Amino acid sequence: MSITKCGKVAIIGQPNVGKSTLLNFILGQKLSITSRKAQTTRNQILGIHSEENVQFIFVDTPGYQQKYLNEMNKRMNKSVTSIAQDVDVIIFMSEPKELDEVDLNLLKKIPSSIPIINLINKVDKIKNKNSLLELMKTNAQLNIFKSVIPASIKLKDNQIVILKELEKFLPEQEFVFDKDDFTDKNERFLAAEIIREKIFRLTGDELPYVVAVEIEDFQTTPELRRIFATVLVDKDSQKPLLIGKSGEKLKRISTESRKDMERLFGSKVWLQVWVKVQKNWFDDARALKSLGI
Repeated sequence: MSITKCGKVAIIGQPNVGKSTLLNFILGQKLSITSRKAQTTRNQILGIHSEENVQFIFVDTPGYQQKYLNEMNKRMNKSVTSIAQDVDVIIFMSEPKELDEVDLNLLKKIPSSIPIINLINKVDKIKNKNSLLELMKTNAQLNIFKSVIPASIKLKDNQIVILKELEKFLPEQEFVFDKDDFTDKNERFLAAEIIREKIFRLTGDELPYVVAVEIEDFQTTPELRRIFATVLVDKDSQKPLLIGKSGEKLKRISTESRKDMERLFGSKVWLQVWVKVQKNWFDDARALKSLGI
C-alpha cells in the first residue's frame, strides 16, 4: 500500500519576491493576484495542489515589510508570523542577493522546529553563475535552512524540484481536501481579488495601496453570476483617478475583471462596480475586519 502525505506549506518573504507567482504556477491557474508593484497580497490565501499520493496545502502570505506600518500593514505582518507557526514546512523566498535585516528579522520569528527551504528566485537575472554559487553557500552557512534552491519559478523543471524537496517534510496522513479542490476561498473572495488585481495593473503607483474591494452582492445561477462590487478609496481626489475620463478607466477595470471571472468560474458574469470614498479605511480596525484583513 502506497504512503499518502499531506501538509501545509507557508510561502513567506519580503514584498515582490514572487510568492504569488510561485503559487499560481504550481496550481496551473491564477489564484493569488500578481503585479509588478510590491505587496499586492493582503490576505492569507490557501492553494491546494494534489498529486497521486501527496497533497500540498500552500499558504500564500502578504509580503513582510517594515517601511509603511499603518494598521493594515501591521495586521499583514502579524498574519505572516502567525501563519509561520502553524505549518509543516516553509518556503522562504528571496531575491538573488544577500539577505538583509528585514529577511533576518522575519527568519528569527519562525520556530526552530519548523523546516525552512530557501528559494532564491529570479536567478535567470544573474549573469555570473559563480556569484550565485557564492550566495547559495553564504545562505547555507547561516544554518537556518534545510536546503537552498536556486530557481526561476516559471520553469516547470524548477517547480518539480521544489515540490520534491517539500514532500520530504510533509507528514504521512490522508488528504485534507478533495483531489480536485484548488483553494478554500469562495467565489465572492476570488471576485474581489480579481478586481483588485486589475486596479493594481491599470492605475498609478500609489492608488492601488489605498483601495479595497467589497462584494456587496453575489447572485449565482447555473448560467450566470451577477456580481455587485464597491471599490473603497481614501480621499475624494482619488475617486476620479479610478473612474477616469468619461468612466473609461473603471470600464476597463470592470471589463478585464469580468473576463477573468468568466474563465475562473466557467460561466457568464454580469459585473457592476461602484467607487465610494471611506476616509482612512486602512487605519480603521473595524473596516479592516469587515474586509477580512
